[in-house]
Amino acid sequence: MPGLTGLVPRYTHIRYSGYDLLGKRIAREARDFHARVVQHECDHLDGVLYPLRMTDLTKLSFMEEMRYRAAAGEAAPTEKELEELAEG
Repeated sequence: MPGLTGLVPRYTHIRYSGYDLLGKRIAREARDFHARVVQHECDHLDGVLYPLRMTDLTKLSFMEEMRYRAAAGEAAPTEKELEELAEG
């Protein structure tokens, strides 16, 4: 969705497992940004677009609008706000 951005609640700590290219089972843990990235990529594999994960569509906006707001001095969401959304 080019030009759009949104605040998506995500878990901050995940465990996942699967198989490597040789068929060997792997298990991993991810925290913070790494956990968000893994969940984002899994959504790609499942064909899920991020607006479907959003719980508050008022947080969906155009990138240009976000740049305008940042230039006007409005603060971006804090890490704590992102964690509260994930705990939802």
